[in-house]
Amino acid sequence: MILKALYDYYHRCGDLAPQGWENKEISFIIVLDTDGNLIDVEDARSDDQKHGTSFRVVKGVRSGTTPKPYLFWDNVEYTCNYVAPNPKNTPERQAELQRKASVKHNALVDKFKAVASKYPDNKAFKAVCLFYENGGLEKLYAHHLWQEIIKKPTVNISYRLDELDEDEGCKIVAEEEYLENEVAELSGDKKEENQAICIITGKPCDPVDSNSPTPIPGSQATARLVSFQVNSGYDSYGKQKGLNAPISREAEACYTTALNRLLGKGSRNRFIIGNRTFVFWGSSNSEASLMLEDALAKELNGFGYDLDETEVDDPNLSVEAVIKTFQSIYSGKIPGAMTDRFYILGLAPNAARIAVIHWSDCSLKEFASNLLKHHEDMEIADRRSDKKPSTGLYHILRAIAVNGKVSDIKSNLPEAIFRSIVEGRPYPFPLMQQVILRVKADHKVDIVRAAIVKAYLNRMDRTRQKQLTVMLNQEEDNIGYLCGRLFAVLEYTQRKALGISTFADNYYGAAMSSPLTVFPGLSKLTLHHLNKICSPSLRGYLKKISYEILATRPSFKFPARLNQEEQGEFMVGYYLQMGDLYTYKDKETKEEENNEENNDN
Repeated sequence: MILKALYDYYHRCGDLAPQGWENKEISFIIVLDTDGNLIDVEDARSDDQKHGTSFRVVKGVRSGTTPKPYLFWDNVEYTCNYVAPNPKNTPERQAELQRKASVKHNALVDKFKAVASKYPDNKAFKAVCLFYENGGLEKLYAHHLWQEIIKKPTVNISYRLDELDEDEGCKIVAEEEYLENEVAELSGDKKEENQAICIITGKPCDPVDSNSPTPIPGSQATARLVSFQVNSGYDSYGKQKGLNAPISREAEACYTTALNRLLGKGSRNRFIIGNRTFVFWGSSNSEASLMLEDALAKELNGFGYDLDETEVDDPNLSVEAVIKTFQSIYSGKIPGAMTDRFYILGLAPNAARIAVIHWSDCSLKEFASNLLKHHEDMEIADRRSDKKPSTGLYHILRAIAVNGKVSDIKSNLPEAIFRSIVEGRPYPFPLMQQVILRVKADHKVDIVRAAIVKAYLNRMDRTRQKQLTVMLNQEEDNIGYLCGRLFAVLEYTQRKALGISTFADNYYGAAMSSPLTVFPGLSKLTLHHLNKICSPSLRGYLKKISYEILATRPSFKFPARLNQEEQGEFMVGYYLQMGDLYTYKDKETKEEENNEENNDN
């Protein structure tokens, strides 16, 4: 299913490299004349020097220990016979690495000569061979860009003739049309005895022995999504390598090219959580699929992983636009929303292979519905003036991380939270645990933490008689919720009476877990605080709220202990009641200002 979905994505895109070719970043280009003399070295990197220029080159595949150079492009070790010195290596070890590099380099030169001999009229192929025959590497080592090249020996290098027609532009040797014949020879089915049925297309084929690399961050450069061990118990019925799961050359080229496009730098269809890499795509080019991909990319902007939030002029408008898109897809207003599929693939590095750690395949409507449910579950009263987005995965993780350092959180928790969001499942239990731990440590319940608890409890049991509401619910009689409300009133009273409040810092954790040990003493202190409040209306309002909270539950008694669910309800009740109290403060201030204006008049 995964391979077939990637295969279809290749054909959906329409602009991906054809079979036998791939788009690769070339960082430096060796400029030669027709006699193979070094003219110059071009720096093809971007302004930030992090990426090279993308060129369409012959696809290269490496496996095993035998050197397998690419056609007129490769890394510094192959093209320049260079190994970076390592002070940790012994002289013998460094010499051995240099010997292996020389073997690779010689294999590259021999391959170039073999191709050039097939096309004696091609000036570019001949010039590259002459460059190596005439000692061109020595001149390259003396070039002023050589020190830049060896800073990162994994970058790719290619070649270009200095004598080009104007219409040829910056064409490199690796793009030569003559190489089409080499690609056809490498890509065509051999029609030998190893005929099988391709597991992707269902058509007869001569299967590939090994699949092309599709590396992800943290993996080896040769890591593959599909690979086989030899003589390790995986050779079923005597079949080896690709014959265990036969894939045609055409299908292999399509699915690997599609996956590399999704994984490519700058891809809006990719995001990273810890050492996990996720890619997503729709099944067609319908308006609904394209809009959902774009909406999820913007949603991930809120998640805060691949995009910088500061790039968004108004993050609130961005979130609103995303939610409207989800709503339109869910309702079926956009063409394609009812029939297309949406895929999310999660990958993790695993030695020389890539492990699939997540795969979801659902309709666009179902996927949009799950994201809408997340936003709905996380919605809670917001008393902040800027009302910044608070429902993204990044905001959730920052709320539970020590000192807000998301990078310190182990990747399995973010991954579990993400799965809960996109699959509409209950949020993971450790999420609730982490919120409680951070609140007890920081003595602070902000909007994100309150929203997390509300969403967790409501999604944990949809059959609850009373779901926690977005606004303060004065009829909620859960003991944890009531204790949280009452603690907010006590803290607010102290602040209004003394100008400061020490209740939260000194007693919040104890009040949340063991109310009976804290509330009786705090209630006595609050009586003294009430007498110090100058405003009679505010004093009367706070007394009224306290009585209403206690009267909500018949024969109200402070419990000795609150379980985890009740502690969560304590936090939500506290947060919502505190917001309601500050709303009253704003109303009172406005009334006083109006009275002063009337008196002045």
